[in-house]
Amino acid sequence: MSERTASVARNTLETRIEVAINLDGSGKADFDTGVPFLEHMLDQVARHGLFDLKIRAEGDLHIDAHHTVEDIGITLGQAMAQAVGNKKGIRRYGHAYVPLDEALSRVVVDFSGRPELVDTVEYPAARLGSFDTELFHEFFQGFVNHAAVTLHLDNLRGRNTHHIAETIFKAFGRALRMALEPDPRMQDMLPSTKGAL
Repeated sequence: MSERTASVARNTLETRIEVAINLDGSGKADFDTGVPFLEHMLDQVARHGLFDLKIRAEGDLHIDAHHTVEDIGITLGQAMAQAVGNKKGIRRYGHAYVPLDEALSRVVVDFSGRPELVDTVEYPAARLGSFDTELFHEFFQGFVNHAAVTLHLDNLRGRNTHHIAETIFKAFGRALRMALEPDPRMQDMLPSTKGAL
């Protein structure tokens, strides 16, 4: 399998985002986004997915974090789609259950080529510090639309908003890792009976 890396820049009137990713990395993370809690969550994705991930973002944070968070999701999705390439030889499907104390979440992903987000997660608190928890959905919607994946996010139980968020992002990283792992039995085959993804 060839090198699975990508660098993508997205510039709009609201944000300037740069994402570099190596799908076969060691979990190194380097962020400068102006949104500390999102960086904490993205660090979970990199470490549990074993991706090397570098993200730089400048956005209209003087208004709020919405555009920055959504556009990071969009640009990460674009970078991942580019790094995955033609999808030959990958497992395609991935899932993970992750607990953290009282919280337990499940994430399932399919590199289907069809964007679909099913997000049933409810956060008990509207904010984590200065971070608006509604923005998690915007991040994942942006990612799904541009990575062209089907993604199911379910929090099965939990009381603490931080714990719930962390289990979602850890499980997201681990599900991505499983889906993107080379399947030695697939070799150079596409994991689809349609012959296209």
